[in-house]
Amino acid sequence: MRIVFMGTGEIALPTLEWLIDHCGRGEDELVAVYTQPDKPVGRKQVLTPPEVKVVALGSGTPVFQPERLKGNETALAEFASLRPDLVVVMAYGQILPVGLLRIPALACVNLHASLLPRHRGAAPIQAAIRDGDVETGITLMHVVPKLDAGDMILKMAIPILPDETGGRLHDRLASLGPSVIAEGLERFRAGIPEARAQQEDLVTYTGKLEREDGEIDWTNTSESIERLIRAYEPWPGTKTSFVLGEERKALKIFPPARVCSHCDDAGDVPPGTVLASDVSLWVRCGEGTLELAGDLQLEGRKRLPAEAFLRGTSIPVGTILGTGKIAV
Repeated sequence: MRIVFMGTGEIALPTLEWLIDHCGRGEDELVAVYTQPDKPVGRKQVLTPPEVKVVALGSGTPVFQPERLKGNETALAEFASLRPDLVVVMAYGQILPVGLLRIPALACVNLHASLLPRHRGAAPIQAAIRDGDVETGITLMHVVPKLDAGDMILKMAIPILPDETGGRLHDRLASLGPSVIAEGLERFRAGIPEARAQQEDLVTYTGKLEREDGEIDWTNTSESIERLIRAYEPWPGTKTSFVLGEERKALKIFPPARVCSHCDDAGDVPPGTVLASDVSLWVRCGEGTLELAGDLQLEGRKRLPAEAFLRGTSIPVGTILGTGKIAV
């Protein structure tokens, strides 16, 4: 089979590396890799290629980086000239136009980092932790014009661990990718594999995460906030705020956070109230109490372990996080 791989995000790297190794053994041919254009990175805005490009070029695989594919007849003609049998997509970063989907002889398939139809969209890894799922995985599916709605060829599942962060789960799912595509290629060699339609009544969506999505709402339960802190590590991170001196300051919060099972005697205090601030922060939530036992970082300052942070920065008992008020 003549294969074109399309991917940009780091989650795609193990699958690309597996394809390079697999095709290097001669049974299939990786004819090209598509990825997003190089982008300026860092304070000096140094033009930096995606790691997918670096890996592909290192293997001698041709790389294409069109700014856009939709409405780009030149890019589509170039793609068609590759004569792909199978197109494999993982975290590419562009919606593929219908014209491109018609080009491969066999199919255009996508490795999506959830157990579809749950968590269609841009942030399925974070959503699985945030929403309290016990497992997630990768679904190999046909690409169709509607977002993540194609028929499913196969799924592979893994459990979500109790202390799992978004970053750690990302890496475990990345490592699962090669197993999924290996099984997928075996099925395509036997002909067009059977695929199952998704149950539309079970569909959930998760949009692209923005930095402001990490603002903690202390009226939520301690369990849901604990999951949020893990899910959004490292991106977009979680934060709250409090008054320091006469200024309201942002406070970044890092895992771990721990739900307190014996803190129901905090009294009638508002959500966000600091109950203790010695070696860690204990905060009243809409339901239950949460211990912020991980690192803390005040805006403009270094990230520190909670105990070291609290030795140098006072957050008095009674402070209400997220409002800038002090309880009386």
